[in-house]
Amino acid sequence: MRRTDLDAISLPDAPGVYFFVDARNTVLYVGKATSIKSRVRSYFSNDLIQTRGPRIVDMVTRAHTVTFEETDSVLEALLLESVYIKKFQPYANTDGKDGKSFAYVVITKEPIPRILVVRGRELDTKIPKTMRSHCFGPFPHAGQLKEALRLIRKIFPFFDTKKPVTDDHPHQRGKILFNQQIGLYPALDDSADAARSRYQNSIKHIVMLFKGHKKKLVRTLERDMHNHAEREEFEEAARIKRQLFALKHIQDVSLIREDTCKNVGIRVEAYDIAHLSGAHMVGVMTVVEDGEVNTSEYRRFTIRSVQSSHDTAALKEVLERRLGHDEWRMPSLIVMDGCVAQKRIAERTLAQYGIRIPVVSVVKDERHRPKTLLGAREHISLREQDILLANAEAHRFALSFHRKKRSKLT
Repeated sequence: MRRTDLDAISLPDAPGVYFFVDARNTVLYVGKATSIKSRVRSYFSNDLIQTRGPRIVDMVTRAHTVTFEETDSVLEALLLESVYIKKFQPYANTDGKDGKSFAYVVITKEPIPRILVVRGRELDTKIPKTMRSHCFGPFPHAGQLKEALRLIRKIFPFFDTKKPVTDDHPHQRGKILFNQQIGLYPALDDSADAARSRYQNSIKHIVMLFKGHKKKLVRTLERDMHNHAEREEFEEAARIKRQLFALKHIQDVSLIREDTCKNVGIRVEAYDIAHLSGAHMVGVMTVVEDGEVNTSEYRRFTIRSVQSSHDTAALKEVLERRLGHDEWRMPSLIVMDGCVAQKRIAERTLAQYGIRIPVVSVVKDERHRPKTLLGAREHISLREQDILLANAEAHRFALSFHRKKRSKLT
């Protein structure tokens, strides 16, 4: 598919989901956007291979057309994206991934259900199928998913405690009481049956949202509001009216900000490895965008392929796993902690994937302070502050992750 083919498609400047489809009407890729028009056009930029990666380039080449579905908000688009990824299993969304890094939303099968965000790798161990009433996902953007849940709970408060709500641990009980006071958790201290019934209804409404049935949810709430008004239960009718208004006027400014910033600005990714004589080896990725750290984009990697102290092999594994994620924005610059060997392994790994991204390596002195930067002068002179910030964050983040990993295993 070429940029000129878009002229025949009336893409809206509105939020929604879009589908790249081949000549056989097979969905190759599903995405969500604040502006469908702007996002789809971004796939036809000259630097696509550098900003998106080879799998997305291949998908655009194979595509015959683009279809779309408008939504009222970015939040709704985010939820629908997951519904359609699960339905169509598009190769450009899922190929080369085992689903373990994706995020899922689980609603527990308990008298007082909880709503939890769980990584695919932890899904079966943390919450077995027998403990789930619903499981939604995969969600490629975990940071945006958590922001979406923050917006949803303003309309339908829910519990997300680590342990069942009925657990009487003093720390959890204190957290529940505090969050109930500020409206994050539902109040269950009035008539027990009525409060629990109201909470179960809220869970049903959240399920409708995650299934992409917003219009059905609106109709359900309107019907319930009128029924309560007819029975002169005006306080309950007013509560539902407020929910309806909030649902129809979702202020997803934070989601819009994240979505519109997704493909602009300078992104620097830094990598580091931490271990103790080869034991408990871990790797990390940190991100600096336009001079500021973006902690929501940080990633941890438990090294699988290396059993001894072999930093370059561990870095290769981390980069290969990172490059398998086309849903993550590609960096403008990559920073390695080390010397020539680390820089070369990064360059070779990128070359294997057909990606051209400049690499800089930070050489440290005996006190682990930056001594020399290896790489093209033009990149170092323009981005030295970002390079050092990203590298320092990678070192700190790697040590922190390694300590946590080690403490769990000892």
